[in-house]
Amino acid sequence: MAEPESLADLLGGRRAALDATVPPVVFVAGWLTGGRSIWWGAAAALVAAVVVGAIRLRNGDKPRAVLVGLLGVAVAALVALRTGRAEDFFLLQIASNAASALAWAVSIVVRWPFLGIIVGAVLGQKTRWRRDPALLRAYMRGSWVWVLQYVVRLAVFVPLWAAHAVVALGVARAALTWPLVAACLAVSWWVIRKSLPADHPGLRHPAGDKVGS
Repeated sequence: MAEPESLADLLGGRRAALDATVPPVVFVAGWLTGGRSIWWGAAAALVAAVVVGAIRLRNGDKPRAVLVGLLGVAVAALVALRTGRAEDFFLLQIASNAASALAWAVSIVVRWPFLGIIVGAVLGQKTRWRRDPALLRAYMRGSWVWVLQYVVRLAVFVPLWAAHAVVALGVARAALTWPLVAACLAVSWWVIRKSLPADHPGLRHPAGDKVGS
């Protein structure tokens, strides 16, 4: 199988993952600087989110994606302010990872693996990849790696949240964002390559598809 590209090449995600790390880390820094004031932490996180959003817009990101990022930080800050618990700033992230793990697992069970849907959309294949049994099987196996990614985060975040470990949550959020995404991309790509027959034409050319279509 001659396939020079990797999932990291096709999907990217490094900048988005790094950007997602900034507001939570700044929240913790603001919280500590303000004498463990949630208001300080929330204000710092929102300012950081606005700056990150402005940079993303300047770099050509879609306004909708930037708005979603800002909204996520705003909701996280409101939750923490509402409950009066700084660790609750990370509740939205915990809920998001739980929902993502479940959704990815269900997509595999119903044989519509999200990894295939995403890569197929990026390559402009729509659903043609599903007509290739080998490619469908490879995407299903690769998608389990993504389920594991979310489960790993939950296994770390939930105990820290229960222990009210705000600083540790900030550190864990940074450590388990881009590094974990990079590892997930690499491992899932390895799983896909190992799952496909040696003579398979590659992700861009599902079996039975016209080369170059």
